This record gives sequence, structure tokens and C-alpha cells, in this order.
Amino acid sequence: MIYTITVNPSIDYIVQLPKVTLGQVNRMSYDTKLPGGKGINVSRILQQLNIPSVAWGFLGGFTGDFVKHYLAHEKLQTAFTSVSDDTRINVKIKAAEETEINGQGPTISPAAVASFKAQFQQLKPGDVVVMSGSLVPSLPVSFYHDLIPLIQQQGAEFVIDTTGQALLDTLAAHPLVVKPNHHELAALFNVTLADDEAIVTYGRKLLALGAQNVLVSMAGAGAFLITPKAVYKSTAPKGTVKNSVGAGDSMIAGFVGTYSQTQDPLASFKTGLACGSATAFSEDLADQAKISEVKQTIKITPYA
Repeated sequence: MIYTITVNPSIDYIVQLPKVTLGQVNRMSYDTKLPGGKGINVSRILQQLNIPSVAWGFLGGFTGDFVKHYLAHEKLQTAFTSVSDDTRINVKIKAAEETEINGQGPTISPAAVASFKAQFQQLKPGDVVVMSGSLVPSLPVSFYHDLIPLIQQQGAEFVIDTTGQALLDTLAAHPLVVKPNHHELAALFNVTLADDEAIVTYGRKLLALGAQNVLVSMAGAGAFLITPKAVYKSTAPKGTVKNSVGAGDSMIAGFVGTYSQTQDPLASFKTGLACGSATAFSEDLADQAKISEVKQTIKITPYA
């Protein structure tokens, strides 16, 4: 089973209008409400791949009820921990320029944290826990890292979608996969990555530090998969980018979901690329049809 953790989920209230004029009444031409949160995005893409998952995290209030009911309608399995404060609302304004107003998130009590952590006792060997997204101010910055021993003592694997020193700090615990983009990879080692050879060299350093698999995305230039046995490069699929939100989460979902079923990093790379690009080419997260369509165009070659 795959478990996704979204500590600070949200309702993403998306509004569209031609322009925003401050100090005046602005009337939107379109609006919608969606469940937000990186772990939730992973679970929603896994659902499109017909791969089961359980979404964990913290929900509260009428806003939390909306998220829970929306995911239930999509037939996602969830086991959120209840908190007394409302789940946050993030406002996404799509006008001449995109603007976001993100809520801070609820206060999470020590009792809620203890209840949440008790769930980890049900993990089994072969399970994967995906931790991603922002924390709330009431939790320590080490919260995700502190969950790793709870995961590993049950024999399960983990993925943390993070960057910088927080990513480096997880490597000794051997995450299943890490996914920096080429800019983030350069920043990790304080270098300039002038060409593919440099990207592969520093991607291999992440393997040497403990990562089991490394994905390096390069936007329109494609992506690399670096494993202990081989290196592969993919060109970027062709399409019109409509949405960057959730593309990275979709890539993680495709890779982790496929790997959990096949233990094949190359097949997982292909599905991850298809999911990430399909979401980028969609208004919301990709659906099964779009993922299948894009997957037919993925081209991967061994990197010498």
C-alpha cells in the first residue's frame, strides 16, 4: 500500500477574471473549488492509475469536511486525523498575472500528532509513505524527518519531496527516490551544471549519499533517471503547458505507484514522466485518458 501525507491540506479556491483592479469590486468569470495539498495530489493521480493509496494528514472544520467529501466522491481511501481548527483556504487568482493568497493552516495539538503517529504501526514491508507539502507553523521543521524512524521500523519505504539541506538530511536513510530539478541539484552542491554530463555526475552523488533512485527534471529539456545500474534520459513530450501546479506531484505518483507494483525503475520513470507532463497539459490534475495519451509519446534512451 502507498500512504500519502499532507500535513497542511487546503481548499484551493480558483477564480478567473480578465484583470484585477485593487480598491474596486472585481467580478469573476469562472470559479471552482478543489482539494489542495501535494500528498493529496499524489493520491489523486494514483487513483487515475488504478493504484490504491490511503491519504493521511490533518483535517478540521467545514473546510476539512469539503476536502474529505470531495476525495470520497473520487473514491479515494482516506484516514485523516481530525483537528479542532478549520483546514485552510488558498485563493488562486488567474488574471493578467497569476496571484496566490495562501492560508496559514490550523494549529495541530500534541494529542492530534500522537493520534496521527499511531497510524504508522499498521505499516508493513513493501509499503511506501510519500511525505510532501508545507508544514503548519505549530509543527517543527523536522516533522517529516522525524517520521522516518517510524516508517523504517515497520520495514516500509519512504519518499520526501523536498529540496536543499532538508533533502540532503534524508539521504542517509535511503529514500526510495528523490526528485530535484536541475536548478535544485546545482544548488544542493553549490555548482553550475553546464551540460548533461555534469547533471549525471551530481545526480550520482545523490546515489552515493544514499538515495536509491534519482530523478532530475529539466523542464523543456527532458529528464534523467539515475540508478545504481544505469542512467536514462528522456526528451520532454510535446504539448501546450496549461498548468504547472501538481506536475511534480504527478511525476512522483507515477514513479512510486509503478515501482511499488513492478520494482522496475525504467517503467516507473516512463509512467512518472507521462503523469507529470499530462498534468502540465491539463487544467487540473491529469486524468487516465490524458496520461495514456502522453505515455505513447515518451521517448527514453540509455545515457552513455
